Order: sequence, then C-alpha cells, then structure tokens
Amino acid sequence: MSPPTTTSQPEPGADGAIVVFDGACALCSGWVGFLLRHDRARRFRFAAMQGDTGRRLLAAHGLDPDDPMSFLLLDAAGATTDSDAIIAVLARLGGAWRIARALSVVPRGLRDPLYRWLARNRYRWFGRKDACYLPTEADRDRFL
Repeated sequence: MSPPTTTSQPEPGADGAIVVFDGACALCSGWVGFLLRHDRARRFRFAAMQGDTGRRLLAAHGLDPDDPMSFLLLDAAGATTDSDAIIAVLARLGGAWRIARALSVVPRGLRDPLYRWLARNRYRWFGRKDACYLPTEADRDRFL
C-alpha cells in the first residue's frame, strides 16, 4: 500500500527538484556544496535527512529515516534513488555534466551495490559533522 500524500509535504515544482541528503555526513554536505556552486539555474532545493521535512520525504517514499542509506531525488517525474538519482542530478546541471547520463549504460544492478558500499562507509571514510549543513544567507531559500 502506498503511503498517503499530505498537503504539508513539499513537492517539487515543474522546473525544480528536491534533493534529500544526510546533513551530518561530510561527503554529502560536500555534494550539496558542489550542487549549490554548479546549479546556476537554481533547479534544486534541499532537505536534510535529519530534519522533519527530510524524514517525512524519506518515509513517504519507502525509505527508513533512521537508517538513511539512499540518496533521494524528487522531481515532477517522481522519486529516484541511489545511482539513478546521482546520474539524474549531474545530468540536470547541464553543460559537460550531461555526459553523466552515459553511466546509465552500466546496469543498475552493478551501480547500486557500489553506491550502497560507499553509503555504508561514508562516515568512516569522509567523517561526520556535529551539526547539519548550514546554508549561506544567499542559499537559505533553497533549503526546506
């Protein structure tokens, strides 16, 4: 049975997307910083998994908010996770980043285990922050 959709749950706009990320993970926070620098069209909004909005979005899409091992991208087409979400985000940046779509030729059955291996080890390899990622004043409107 599908989880109910609530009106208080943020939804991406026609031209936008929501990236749910681990705000305590150094690698994930670096990823958000990378997206903020390269997303000149401001297509992406962000929700930390540790916040109420991020937890609700994860749960609404069948992901455990207390064991977040998946990267979640929400857009007008729906929810995308793991390596498909990474590829979709990079391709949406435009320019040379569109070449990331070529990674789709690698079967998801090979890509996703590699993604999950990285996700399982992200704190050990890249570190964990004491506080969630804090946006600058200029980017604060992009965080849910």
